[in-house]
Amino acid sequence: MTAIACVDKNNGIGKNGNLLISIPDDMKFFREKTMDSVVIMGRKTLFSFKNKEPLKNRINIVFTLNKGLKEDYKKFDNIFFVSSDKELDEVLNNYKEKKAFLIGGETIYNNFIDKCNEALITKVNKSFDADTFFPKLEDKNFKIVSESELFYYNDIPYQFLTYKKV
Repeated sequence: MTAIACVDKNNGIGKNGNLLISIPDDMKFFREKTMDSVVIMGRKTLFSFKNKEPLKNRINIVFTLNKGLKEDYKKFDNIFFVSSDKELDEVLNNYKEKKAFLIGGETIYNNFIDKCNEALITKVNKSFDADTFFPKLEDKNFKIVSESELFYYNDIPYQFLTYKKV
């Protein structure tokens, strides 16, 4: 499993259910990496998408205790709702040929980062006012194995980092 996120200097990932910054190249990177894969998220992350709809061309797995959501999304054939690790594993077993990505939010990252062997991080070299955070990968035995050159978006530096579990 691979975690994918855009984080600020303090590992902030969001505020009030929204991303801290929307960098077009990061959005493109996210789309390219997760296309035709499985994405695992929490309910709040699902609700942050346009029209609260699942991501197209991906299998969406939403971890939630809200059983009523299944009915609200019955018109989509690419979304599953799970409320336990066992249910998550059952759905993932049906898509073993696809790569699985953790895409947020904070609770999902914290609960499943130990199942990841890779993390694709867009690191923004600026601090924002955040209320949700990504785990400190260094504390979870991850090391940077590659980093891109420095890019800029509205004078804000950022780069793409790949971490692997050691």
